[in-house]
Amino acid sequence: MTIGIIDSTVVIHLYRKYSPAINWAKSLTTPLDITTISWLEVIVGAPSKTGLMTCKVIMSQFNLIHLTISDQEWAIEQLEKYRLSHGIGLNDCLIASIAFRLQVPIYTHNLKHMELLLGKHLVIQPYT
Repeated sequence: MTIGIIDSTVVIHLYRKYSPAINWAKSLTTPLDITTISWLEVIVGAPSKTGLMTCKVIMSQFNLIHLTISDQEWAIEQLEKYRLSHGIGLNDCLIASIAFRLQVPIYTHNLKHMELLLGKHLVIQPYT
């Protein structure tokens, strides 16, 4: 059962060994999920083979959750609605679609785009 989704912004902080992110992750009592889109974003951004392996180890502590057809349809609607007016990208729409479908919070530092897509009630900045 999904209780929350971790965004790639948080994974990047963990990779960079940002202590507030590490402390927050250690405090979790129930595992969160990571979307396939966030997983791919992190892998694409890995700077080397060593970095890639480190990212995979970090992400292995989270359950991988996949998109459905309805997630993709919702993402298409949001992209059409907000791409030009707010500069929201495809990946943000796809990541948010799962949180929207499941009505679970997304833990992120991308508040600007995620709050527009999901509303403040589903978007949590886990640390500062």
